[in-house]
Amino acid sequence: MAENLLPKDIRQTYQLEERHHACSILRTDFPEQWNDLIHVLREFTLKRSHLEAKGGNKSPISRGIDELFYSRGWQEKSFDIKVLADGRETLAPTHHVDYFKNRIAVETEWNNKDPFFDRDLTTFRLLFELNVLSVGVIVTRADELQELFDELGKKTAAGQATTHMSKLIPKMYNRASGGCPVLAIGITKRKYDPKA
Repeated sequence: MAENLLPKDIRQTYQLEERHHACSILRTDFPEQWNDLIHVLREFTLKRSHLEAKGGNKSPISRGIDELFYSRGWQEKSFDIKVLADGRETLAPTHHVDYFKNRIAVETEWNNKDPFFDRDLTTFRLLFELNVLSVGVIVTRADELQELFDELGKKTAAGQATTHMSKLIPKMYNRASGGCPVLAIGITKRKYDPKA
C-alpha cells in the first residue's frame, strides 16, 4: 500500500489512497517519475496568500503545481484518439491530462465540481486500455481543508460538490478507472503556511 512505499514525510502531510498497486508500479517501473512526484509533493506549500487571492482563469495554487511539474520535464498532453468502425473513422473526443511523462499522467483538481473526477478516471481508463498509460495520479484536497477555508472566509467553487478526497475515493472503488492503477493524493492542512 502507499503508506508503506512513500516516504514518511509524505505520508504525514498528505492523505493517500491507491488502487491496483499504483505505488508499487511507480516506484519499481518508473523510478524517475516516482522521484519527480515525491519532489513535487515535498516542495509544494499551500500558501495563505495563494488561498486569499482573487479567483481567475487559474488559481495561484494550480500555477504553483504547474511550475513544479514543468521544471522536471512534465508536459501538458492531449491525446487525439481515432476509432475505426467498419472501415469508417470515428473521432473520439480529445483526451487531455495536466502533466504527462513516460506513461504516467497527473491530474490536479483543486477547486472544480466533483464530476471532473469522473472525467479524469474515465480518461485514465481509456488511455490504460490503449496501452499509453501505466499509472494515473490525481492531486486534490483533503476534506479537512474545508475547515481552513471556513476560517479564512474563502468560498469554494461548488460547496460540498467541490473536488476533495471523500468525493474521489468512492469513484475510485466503483471501478470508474477500470483496471488502471490510480494514486490519489489529498493536500492536508499540514502543507499550509499561514505566513507565506
